[in-house]
Amino acid sequence: MGGSAGNASHAVNDFRKICDIETYAPTDNVSELTARINDDGWDTAFANWLRGSRLGSRDVVGVLSVGGGDAERGVSVTLVRALEYAKSVGARIFGIVGRNGGFTAKIADVCLIVPTVNPETVTAHAEAFQAVVWHLLVAHPRLQAAPMKWESITPSPRSRQ
Repeated sequence: MGGSAGNASHAVNDFRKICDIETYAPTDNVSELTARINDDGWDTAFANWLRGSRLGSRDVVGVLSVGGGDAERGVSVTLVRALEYAKSVGARIFGIVGRNGGFTAKIADVCLIVPTVNPETVTAHAEAFQAVVWHLLVAHPRLQAAPMKWESITPSPRSRQ
């Protein structure tokens, strides 16, 4: 949700375009997401999206989240239900989160927890490091399937005319 959903959308683009890895984010299709929320409820929207995506034991669910979900406190329950479903079908889970007490950190096969330097900026730090980590992953030569084209400050021949 929020900034992490924006990061997920960007990461999906990079994993698909640069690494040729089939990747999706449940928040990218607003019509489907809101229909699921309207018809099924918010708490199960992501789990039902995974079910409809035919998530299985050969798949990985990647989580970008600040808190990582906490059903007992009513925080990101949709994420908790999605991860419970992922585990039930044998999918692997990896996460990049900003808190070590959330559900993602407890259930993930691999979870990077961004250290809290200042509690007032945990969201900013977590979301910034999500971007750093996924960019490092897609930049790894063993994952790259397509050349990366980073922006350059060198003027193109056309701009010199």
